[in-house]
Amino acid sequence: MSGQLLIHNGRIVTPNGMIEKGWIRFNDGIIEEIGSSPAHEDRGTAHVLDAQGGWVLPGFIDVHVHGGAGHDFMDADVEGLNEITRFHAAHGTTGILATSLTASRDDLTGVLERISSYMSAPMPYAQVLGVHFEGPFISEKWKGAQNPAHIVPPQLDWLEDWAARFPGIIKIQTLAPETDGALDYIEGLARHGIVPSCGHTDATYEQITAAADRGLRHAVHAFNAMKIFHHREPGTVGAVLTDDRIIAEVIADGHHVHPAGIKLLHSAKGTDNLILVTDAMAAAGMPDGDYNLGGLPVRMTCGVARLKEGDSLAGSTLNMISAVRFLVREVGVPVEQASRMASSNPARQLGIAHQTGTLEAGKRADILLLNDALELQKVWIGGREIQS
Repeated sequence: MSGQLLIHNGRIVTPNGMIEKGWIRFNDGIIEEIGSSPAHEDRGTAHVLDAQGGWVLPGFIDVHVHGGAGHDFMDADVEGLNEITRFHAAHGTTGILATSLTASRDDLTGVLERISSYMSAPMPYAQVLGVHFEGPFISEKWKGAQNPAHIVPPQLDWLEDWAARFPGIIKIQTLAPETDGALDYIEGLARHGIVPSCGHTDATYEQITAAADRGLRHAVHAFNAMKIFHHREPGTVGAVLTDDRIIAEVIADGHHVHPAGIKLLHSAKGTDNLILVTDAMAAAGMPDGDYNLGGLPVRMTCGVARLKEGDSLAGSTLNMISAVRFLVREVGVPVEQASRMASSNPARQLGIAHQTGTLEAGKRADILLLNDALELQKVWIGGREIQS
């Protein structure tokens, strides 16, 4: 267990606002108290860290990430999982969903087996919170960088088998709601406590609305790989923008969505219905070159990954602290709102907001220290400082 530490002279971002010249104390991995200076002086804390006026934020939770540091969640062994989680922890991610690609049933079951085993032991870096299945029940028209060889209609028997063998491991599943059997599958996901998500879809406005009536609550990488907006047929994008039951992801890297598109999304959804994600692939943190994504060849040039055939964007090489900086600097989102999109909103969507996602007494000490330029200085996961 971690020891006691008090961070003072920081801008502490809490659910009730930002505390100037604030302090936060944690002990044995749990936040004990938060306040404003100089009241900490009589707390008797052995270890004190001066934040020097920097930002103190809750750790980021990335609900859509395929890999990093040269490894992919689809096939990574324990060493590979450690490398992925270490890379993302070094960029502020304290909780992560291991995200799959469209693949065979056996390969997806293999992901659940390895992630379930990994979660059963102490994890040294970013905590894997479960699995996000992106596919295989998607639209071939909007497949993006997903392998079309494994696209199939929704299979309820697969879901029942996975839920029985790996209870609580699948947290989100993304599918195309217009496909045969999708509405019943969405109800099945909701019944098992899994967040139903739309993505890689050609669904009309009416089809998304019908899916939300059955339990759809999430949309992956808004604007990307979904039926576009038209003023007479608003499409998937129009439904995602206007239905308050749906929380939308956004990839803020300057390549997937123009800053004006993010401003539009933010204006339509509001801060509390947006989740910042990376959609990072194995090439994140690696040099330019050739890589693989779900069996498809990818080339990364100047940090941008694209399929060699078709030139579609192939995930991203983004990390969460860079995404937060992009929101603040290029889109004009205040730091406090960007923090909610990166931490508290995903925690709420995953049903773990009572444990993490905000800086409050009694919650896990998943804490970030940033300087005034929003450069990451220190990361604590469960009160334990992570060395990059």
